[in-house]
Amino acid sequence: MLRLTADWIVYSLLRLPPEAKWAEAVHFFIYDSVKILSLLFIMIAGIGLLRTYLPQEKLKGWLTQKKGWGNFFAALFGAVTPFCSCSSIPIFLSFLKAGIPLGIGFSFLITSPLINEYLVVLMFGFFGWKITLAYIASGMMIGTACGFVIGKMRLEKYLVQDMFPTRPEEQERKDFRGLLPRIRFGIREALLITKKLWPWILLGVGAGALIHNYVPEQSIHTVMQKTGFWAVPAATVLGVPMYGSCAAIIPIAVVLFQKGVPLGTALAFMMAVAALSLPEAIMLRRAMRLHLIGIFFGVTTLAIIFTGYAFNILQGILAP
Repeated sequence: MLRLTADWIVYSLLRLPPEAKWAEAVHFFIYDSVKILSLLFIMIAGIGLLRTYLPQEKLKGWLTQKKGWGNFFAALFGAVTPFCSCSSIPIFLSFLKAGIPLGIGFSFLITSPLINEYLVVLMFGFFGWKITLAYIASGMMIGTACGFVIGKMRLEKYLVQDMFPTRPEEQERKDFRGLLPRIRFGIREALLITKKLWPWILLGVGAGALIHNYVPEQSIHTVMQKTGFWAVPAATVLGVPMYGSCAAIIPIAVVLFQKGVPLGTALAFMMAVAALSLPEAIMLRRAMRLHLIGIFFGVTTLAIIFTGYAFNILQGILAP
């Protein structure tokens, strides 16, 4: 529905030429902006409603006492949600708003764009079952381990406090009677967060639209071929600023692999594009300081590089 609306606005209402790259960028901007803002409002409102029923301190205590299982379950939930890195942010923020520990939230944020059901289908068709299963396992390990490490670093002080103005225990003392006051509370929460985030979301999606439509594939291939042993870090660093879902980037990874780029190098590029992006960093900046964003990107980047080298070593076993 959203895509059809964006098609109508760009190609029927504005009458932009479908073959032009700048028209594709405008379409990308309209579609993703509406999608992410809608997700943000719906998820914050829904979690706000649940918070009026849920004892948040008990939930937080249960998750933190499970010694990594909370990170695993968050990563598992991320694996079954079909979102890109930017579309995962509304759910991540709603988790933080509900009092879920920061590291567990990051386990979801990392895994959600890396693994999902349509990615599994596409990877199975392009790469075969061995590589697909290994990729799923590595994505789960990256999300679980990185979230666990970030959680152990106790970085909550780097969250922007006005994004989360009320403490969970204060919310628990509110006297909600009937469903309507609870719904109103959720809507107020959603409006509050959306008003604070919408400029950053539009800025991030705008950057993503330009990167998505104007970065040439041949340049990426050339860099990977010329960097030798350092191709995996180069591919990862090259992929980090870009923006796109794993499903959209899989065909590029397949082409790179078919042109002689090692399997792990191609998958490291795909993972970096999917899990980390400049638009994602721009959107997260409203909710956290640059120090925390840098740690999140750094830890995840190192995990992707390690995984890329592992896939290169195992290529002879995994590749058909």
